[in-house]
Amino acid sequence: MTFTNDQLDTTDLPRFEDVIFKPLHPDYKKVLMINSLIFILVLIIIIAIGYAFIEDFGTEGWIGATFLAGVLFTFIIFSFIALRKKGYAFREHDVIFRSGIISTHTAIIPYNRVQHVAVHEGALPRLFNLAEVQIFTAGGGTSDIGIPGIKKEEAENIKQLLMGKIQKQLS
Repeated sequence: MTFTNDQLDTTDLPRFEDVIFKPLHPDYKKVLMINSLIFILVLIIIIAIGYAFIEDFGTEGWIGATFLAGVLFTFIIFSFIALRKKGYAFREHDVIFRSGIISTHTAIIPYNRVQHVAVHEGALPRLFNLAEVQIFTAGGGTSDIGIPGIKKEEAENIKQLLMGKIQKQLS
């Protein structure tokens, strides 16, 4: 058997940019809104406690509280902008997840690298029948791709698809 290692023409390779990404479920925006409201309420309670129990809350306290509120508001705005940029796609040989606001991060995991798949339901997403598909490859304790905001039924279908790909590789 003769070993060959021919050069590939990179202009002929399929482009992941041409993939049509599926957006996260619209109800996931509600989950983000409720999470943001809870966080804002906690912030208001902390500021109220600070004002009530710190004798000299004064100008410095209000400046700090205003700064913290501004940072929080910016974080919330960015999370909603990021939601519109997130998307996923399943192709014949791999799964793709795109995210990012300022710079776009695209993770592509070939099915033959997938070691484990999990479906995670948080308390709040569960109220909207949403889940997160977590895809693990070898060598890490955390998921390589976490796709949030997917209907629970679809998340289970994705898990079955990926588990089938894993089983096919082991055969």
